[in-house]
Amino acid sequence: VQLQASGGGLVQAGGSLRLSCAASGRTFGSYGWFRQAPGKERDFVAAISWGGSGTYYADSVKGRFTISRDNAKNTVYLQMNSLKPEDTAVYYCAARSGYRLKSGDYEYDYWGQGTQVTVSS
Repeated sequence: VQLQASGGGLVQAGGSLRLSCAASGRTFGSYGWFRQAPGKERDFVAAISWGGSGTYYADSVKGRFTISRDNAKNTVYLQMNSLKPEDTAVYYCAARSGYRLKSGDYEYDYWGQGTQVTVSS
């Protein structure tokens, strides 16, 4: 089982990036994106259920970020618009067997390697 995150990079404030998380080995009930800025704890960003239509966002990204999935490709995306310098962090995708949407990182069983997002002012 492997989660491969990609799509990070350097972007100016107000710009956009799309992160991808390709899962191999199996499908999961739900997926999440988390981020960790230097010197800070890992924070929840968004979650999506694989079989249904449920999504869940942190207040800090609501209205700017969109989580989606492509079942055929077994891939989850995080479209990030109107990026701010405070969005700068390493972004991680995660997966869990359960279908309920969870914001606690301890709820997730599998993690990708992280991709760096840097937003310049």
